[in-house]
Amino acid sequence: MNRQPLILVSPSMEKKGTEFSDASISLSNRYTDAVVAAGGLPVILPSTSSPELVAEMVRRSDGVLLTGGDDIQPALYDKNMPKELAAKVGSLEPERDVWEALLVKEVFAQRKPILSICRGHQMVNVALGGTLIVDIPTQLPGALNHRQMDRKMEPVHDVAVESDSLLAKITGEKTLGVNSTHHQAVDKLAGALRCVARSSDGVVEALELKEPGLLPFFLAVQFHPERLIDGNPVFLRLFKSFITACVQNGQKTL
Repeated sequence: MNRQPLILVSPSMEKKGTEFSDASISLSNRYTDAVVAAGGLPVILPSTSSPELVAEMVRRSDGVLLTGGDDIQPALYDKNMPKELAAKVGSLEPERDVWEALLVKEVFAQRKPILSICRGHQMVNVALGGTLIVDIPTQLPGALNHRQMDRKMEPVHDVAVESDSLLAKITGEKTLGVNSTHHQAVDKLAGALRCVARSSDGVVEALELKEPGLLPFFLAVQFHPERLIDGNPVFLRLFKSFITACVQNGQKTL
C-alpha cells in the first residue's frame, strides 16, 4: 500500500453547533493530530444511523478509531438500573450510541483494526455485551480520583500492565503513568474481552481480545493517549502500532 491508511474516526455530537446552532458533530483536533503524526489519514464519520452507510465507510477505511465523549445510555447495558444510580449518569449521546454500535459490528464483520479511547473503550465493552460502572465515586468508595479534567494533558496515576499483553509489547512497560478524565468505567467484561491493565483501585484501564486473531488489531484504553504524545513517545507508539496494523491489513486485501 503506497497511500496513507484511511482511518475512520467517530466524533461526538453537539446539540448546537457554531455555524447555525443546529445539531453538529464535534471532535478534538488531538485525535486527528495523533493519527496524522502516526502516518494515517483521518476521515470523520458523519452523523448517521444507516447500517448501509456505516458498513460502506468501514469497507473503504483501513481502520477505525473510537474516541472519547459523553456517557452511554444505561438502557444498553442495564435496563433495571436503580433510579438513584441512574441519576448519576451525565450527558448522553443516543445517536452516537447507535452509530458506534454499528461501527463495532462492522469492524468484526469486516475484520478491520480498531483502537478505542475512553468512551470508545467503554463502548466496545457495551457493544460486545459487557456492562459499566455508572459512577466511580458512588460505586467504588475510596477509589482514585479518575476525573481530573484540569490535568488532562499529564499523567495523574499509574496503571499496571499485563506482561503478555499487546499493550505491554507496544510500550515495553509494566507500568504506565496515564491521564484520567472519566467518572464511569468498565464493570462486567464482555465475553470476548480480557482486562490487560488496571489502576491500583482495580478500575479497568485497558482491554484486548481473548483471541487476538479475531482482528488484525484491537486495543481499548480508558485514558487519553492522544493528549500525552507530545511529552512521552510511548503513547505515540500506540497510534503507530495501530496505523502499522492498518497498513498491513490493507495490503492483505489488495
